[in-house]
Amino acid sequence: MSSRALLLVNRHARQGQKGLSEAIQYLKELDFDLIEESTEDPKHLAEVILRYQHQVDLVIIGGGDGTLNAAVDALVDTQLPLGILPLGTANDLARTLGIPNSLREACKIIAHRNLHRVDLGWVNGKHYFNVASLGLSVKITQRLTKEVKRRWGIFAYAATALQVLWEARPFTAEIVINGESVRVKTVQIAVGNGRYYGGGMTVADDATIDDQRLDLYSLEIEHWWQIILLLPAMRQGRHIHWENVRSLQGQEIKVHTRKPRPINTDGEITTYTPAHFRVIPKAIAVLVPLQARN
Repeated sequence: MSSRALLLVNRHARQGQKGLSEAIQYLKELDFDLIEESTEDPKHLAEVILRYQHQVDLVIIGGGDGTLNAAVDALVDTQLPLGILPLGTANDLARTLGIPNSLREACKIIAHRNLHRVDLGWVNGKHYFNVASLGLSVKITQRLTKEVKRRWGIFAYAATALQVLWEARPFTAEIVINGESVRVKTVQIAVGNGRYYGGGMTVADDATIDDQRLDLYSLEIEHWWQIILLLPAMRQGRHIHWENVRSLQGQEIKVHTRKPRPINTDGEITTYTPAHFRVIPKAIAVLVPLQARN
């Protein structure tokens, strides 16, 4: 029995243009009846999903984490299942869910129709999959242009981070979590819902996208070079055990700063402090490999 799917591809994603024709071929071989839409601007994805919501059984999105982030609010509103084609640079959500970068294999996973409900993060009215953060990561986002990502791929994250490290200046923030308030001097605060972000960094060593909690860490270092020492641990999520990293967990978190500071969600700047974070348990259904549980 064929499924009617809305196929949305970000042509500006690192593999978007090439991946579109391949994806169409594979999905049609797997008996999908496709409504094909592509966009030059991911901001229009939500509008397209809402337009077709009563004509399709699921939404298949080809792109990276930023493309998925642009569509997430519409997916919550429509409750259409999500299939993912990892065509971006980092593909951190796909990594969290165990979806391989092979386009053919990703299409097969969608065809198997193994649905799993995952949590979403929420900040100031905006949903997100992976991580929302402020501080150093925002500077990296601002420097990480499409051209840099297209040219250098996953290595663009590390190269850009090294470029902005020396500019990192601590700022003061108040974190309110689990009924308690703490004042910190930090270069970055990250609030994770999923497991991976930033090209394969791990939020916390035990984080999953269905644990119904948020994982916050605050980098409270005094010298920029200390981050370089932290980087290997951050790949495994072990940084949360370091002395100059504050780690907190909860379902609701508030962050206040003296002046508004930009916040990126899944690598896109979408809101500012003061920030109110929440976890939304089992918010949407995603098509995942049979063994995936993160």
